[in-house]
Amino acid sequence: MASGNTLISFGAFDNEPPSSNYATLDTRNGQPCLDFDASTDETAVFSGVLPRHYAGGGITVALIWAASSATSGTVRWDVSIERQADEGQDLDSDGFASAQSAGGTAPGTSGALQYTEIAFTDGAQMDSLAVGERFRIKVTRDADGSGGTDDATGDAELFGVEIRET
Repeated sequence: MASGNTLISFGAFDNEPPSSNYATLDTRNGQPCLDFDASTDETAVFSGVLPRHYAGGGITVALIWAASSATSGTVRWDVSIERQADEGQDLDSDGFASAQSAGGTAPGTSGALQYTEIAFTDGAQMDSLAVGERFRIKVTRDADGSGGTDDATGDAELFGVEIRET
């Protein structure tokens, strides 16, 4: 597979919310999205299987989002991966690798999309995820800014997640 090709993508309806502090399902002009609060760290979780055509390099996760009201400021995103290998991860507990993060600037027009990309190198950053294995990806808005600046007001609305080979 060529570098840059999409491996898997997720939409708002694919979310498997955690038991607390989860992003809430919403719509914008009839388009489903997940709302992430500006004052509380909230999370969405998505499950998938790493496709067989993955060539074994790193991946890039693109978060496709808009600000519900802000037209300036930064939204800080944390993304982490949990490998669920054959007889590996106990599904009764979480085992996410350390989060990778990036900030995205709110578009100057409320409702315009922003694509924030976060790169993962093959290995520990991806929880050593391999071809054909099931995984979960956790997306969190770092609203308290503990990992970097998050000063955009109002909700951040996540419309999609694309994972592609780097």
